[in-house]
Amino acid sequence: MSVEFIGMIQQRKVSETHLPQGPAIDTDYVRSFAQAHENAGFDRILVPHSSTSPDAAMTIAYAASVTSRVHFMLAHRPGFVAPTLAARQIATLDQFSGGRLAVHFISGGSDAEQRRDGDYLDHDERYARTDEYLHLLRRLWTEDRPFDHEGRFYRFEQGFSEVKPKQNPHVPVYFGGASAAALDVAGKHADVYALWGESKQQVAELIARVRAEAAKHGRDVRFSVSFRPILAATEQAAWERAEHILEETRRLRVEQGFARGGPQESEGARRLLAAAGDGVRADERLWTAIAKETGGRSNTTALVGTPEQVAQTLADYYDLGVTTFLIRGFDPLEDALDYGRELIPATRALTARARRAA
Repeated sequence: MSVEFIGMIQQRKVSETHLPQGPAIDTDYVRSFAQAHENAGFDRILVPHSSTSPDAAMTIAYAASVTSRVHFMLAHRPGFVAPTLAARQIATLDQFSGGRLAVHFISGGSDAEQRRDGDYLDHDERYARTDEYLHLLRRLWTEDRPFDHEGRFYRFEQGFSEVKPKQNPHVPVYFGGASAAALDVAGKHADVYALWGESKQQVAELIARVRAEAAKHGRDVRFSVSFRPILAATEQAAWERAEHILEETRRLRVEQGFARGGPQESEGARRLLAAAGDGVRADERLWTAIAKETGGRSNTTALVGTPEQVAQTLADYYDLGVTTFLIRGFDPLEDALDYGRELIPATRALTARARRAA
């Protein structure tokens, strides 16, 4: 399968090394950011979700209107919108975007984050709710008659969606989570299972576990891994840039009054922090210093090196069964353009060579 690259846009410039400035939505920045990804050769763009951020679906609606080729991925948390309404909203967005939508379903790895929106279910209950939610979405997207449902978390009569996704049978379902409860849901529902940036050994082990879960249901799953590539013309310059990013991250966290991040509650964060053991480097290029500084929050592991070196590392993950890479930089818009110059074309060439050899 061809390699897929996913980027990420936010509604204003912000990262671990850039404090947010101005209003929560910068329309000009969103337009430039989306178009930069399209011009750089990305296949898809993620718009993330948090309990305090602007609405991701509306952001995609705008970004889709100022682009023509690049596809999108909506981060969506089950539990805050009824599945009957969510099915119609997602199908409508897929229609208006011209069939360019996928959805990453996030059950939630932080109790505090969920409670900001009034969700007090515990970790395993959230995954059980996601299981029921995804089952209902698939029915609403594909069935041609209303139906009743009475389950553990949802109950309705004559639920139906007149609008169906433009894509057949429905939009692609991305899903993540490394706990036993998450893997059970992934095996039933995920079209693409998403990992944070772990070591090659960790990725191979988790791929095997997810495939085993999917096999119980007669399903095949594709795999995605997320990294923050840090590139420079020489390897030494790339590592120097990485150290500067770490220093700036620490400086801004102190400026904002954050202590060194306690560990995030999710199993994925625990695995992220374990990737390099007691150090901050694993394999040839995997660098976990920012992940350890922030407590494993978000996809914060980096691949450090020249574009050719990082492309070879991505090709190694491709050989393990990873066909999708979510990459974003610490200088978000500028790095997206930079990835399009060398990293994305070099990785595509290496993985195409591997497919021909196979």
